[in-house]
Amino acid sequence: MWYDTLFQKLEQCEDKKQAEKMAAYMQNKFKFLGIPKPKLNEIAKQYLKESRKYDFDWEFVNICWSKTYREAQYIAINYLSMNSKKLTDKDLLKLKHLIVNKSWWETVDSLDAMVGCIVLKNKDLEKTMLEWSLSENIWLKRVAINFQQEYKEKTNIELFEKIICNNLGSDEFFINKAIGWSLRDYSKVNPKWVREFIENYKDQLSALSIKESSKYL
Repeated sequence: MWYDTLFQKLEQCEDKKQAEKMAAYMQNKFKFLGIPKPKLNEIAKQYLKESRKYDFDWEFVNICWSKTYREAQYIAINYLSMNSKKLTDKDLLKLKHLIVNKSWWETVDSLDAMVGCIVLKNKDLEKTMLEWSLSENIWLKRVAINFQQEYKEKTNIELFEKIICNNLGSDEFFINKAIGWSLRDYSKVNPKWVREFIENYKDQLSALSIKESSKYL
């Protein structure tokens, strides 16, 4: 396969001192090989280029996700991003599996754009996003809040409001931050609506959400 020697090459580049620093930055939630992003991208570049000759391969993504070191998940994200236009509604459950496994903000916030690409092509999946916004899993909630960030004028405002309202009153940092970020981004397109939303829900929005959402108003 086109990726046969990739993981061997990555593991040969292990830098334990750098790995400790990278793990500490991520609150020691994951093991790292200690490969900085520029070097990681350079190593992966030739393999990802070679991958274009073949059909999209979920097996490769799942192998990356099964690796104990975080750099493998970053390469999977790059591969998915490179192939995001090929993703269909049949891939949503597979993305969900990635979202809820080895979850942290840096992978989840990349996967939400891919979810957005799929939902934009299949409006029936908006119901799934509404379901995710009510999930007990905070990362599914975060994706539901953020998946429309690239939609701009195509944003389904009614759905956007319902999803945020489903998460008002949360004491979870990553949820309140996501609400603020999503409102802030949409304020670039429709500042009037965001101002009115903040005013209507100011007693239920967290201080963090209000601070983030008001940045460009």
